[in-house]
Amino acid sequence: FNHLRTLENEGFVTSDAAGYRVGARFLEVGGYTRKQDPIYDVAKPEIKKMAHQTGDHANLVVEQGGQAVFYAKAEGEDAFQLDTHVGKHVHLSTTSAGKAILSEYSDEKIHAILDEHGLPEVTEHTVTERDRLFEEIGECRERGYATDDEERIPGVRCVGASITDDDGDVLGAVSVSGPKSGMQDERFHDEVPNLVLRTANIIEVNMKYQ
Repeated sequence: FNHLRTLENEGFVTSDAAGYRVGARFLEVGGYTRKQDPIYDVAKPEIKKMAHQTGDHANLVVEQGGQAVFYAKAEGEDAFQLDTHVGKHVHLSTTSAGKAILSEYSDEKIHAILDEHGLPEVTEHTVTERDRLFEEIGECRERGYATDDEERIPGVRCVGASITDDDGDVLGAVSVSGPKSGMQDERFHDEVPNLVLRTANIIEVNMKYQ
């Protein structure tokens, strides 16, 4: 109770008849932390452009503690409601952006992440076997982008590409998420991947001048 009282006095939690809940002060701290990261300012306008061009959800994702964290989001005119929000943590293996990030890591680091977080089945399409995941990571390393085919949310497909610096260190990834009905054939395998790769490259180039 003493800890809760201190958090309440500082604005980190609020209370009412229903009990305690997270306060808005965390938004201030989280927003400040994100603002200090150069990739956020560089990527934000490019994420907005990508959402406008596709009409879907565009995302900036970073890896923290072996999980994918949604760092920035933008919605196009045709975007529908998703469960993602800034700050949401999900398994790297369930998203195109997460798999793109994994593709930049050594196999040893990937195994360490999987040892800690596993390969949980989120939908019936989720990759739950290491061999299968490594096959997809290998494909991503060859073509430069990863896909998510209803692996985290039923009916939703995503395309993601990693963002790296000159030393080859991964800074994060960008992705586009849209309904499966609109992510078919050439759009899913050519048009959106090319846009995502171009956006990732633009961010990488602009990061050099930060």
